[in-house]
Amino acid sequence: MTMPQNIYIIGAQSTGKTTLVTALASYFEQPRTVSNDTIARPKVISEVARGVLQRHRYTAEDIVSSKTRALELQRLILEAQYEAEDAARNDWYISDRSGLDPLVYARRYVGVDEMSALTQELPWQHLEQKMRRGLVIVCEAGGKWLVDDGVRLMPQDRDAWLQMHATFCETLNELDIVYYVLPASITGLPHRIEFVLTKWEGGKHATAS
Repeated sequence: MTMPQNIYIIGAQSTGKTTLVTALASYFEQPRTVSNDTIARPKVISEVARGVLQRHRYTAEDIVSSKTRALELQRLILEAQYEAEDAARNDWYISDRSGLDPLVYARRYVGVDEMSALTQELPWQHLEQKMRRGLVIVCEAGGKWLVDDGVRLMPQDRDAWLQMHATFCETLNELDIVYYVLPASITGLPHRIEFVLTKWEGGKHATAS
């Protein structure tokens, strides 16, 4: 059996990820035909971190105030992402964030060794294989989306925002996961959708399940 390639929309805070995921989901509301294959509507995996923060009573401040709690939080987020993707294993999906995100935050706010330890755990090992088969889009920081919603951890300044983007790319490079950067200069939502669809349709859009 084959199914379409999953799409992961990831990147630093406030880079338009959720807006893009919602728009892509709307695009696929109606069945689409690619290379003579009819593409069913995908599942959408919403950002799991918010739910983890609420269920386990963490705050964004915990990430910067306690390395122990920051690492515990990233492990919980990694496990939640695994559970969400496992629940969608019989469908193809568009994911708002990925298993890579908690690795990047662990690297940034706890340490490289702690991030490396997370990569040895089963949730990441399963998620890594899915990401390798999927289309990974990194939304570039530096655009107009930097807005504090009172929930997420915000960068201290523009340089920190750009550095978080660089950490995403650096981690993907080290793990040898193929990805595409959606430039911040592409601001119009139709053009951002087109960017993703071009990569998706131009690559191997169907993979073995």
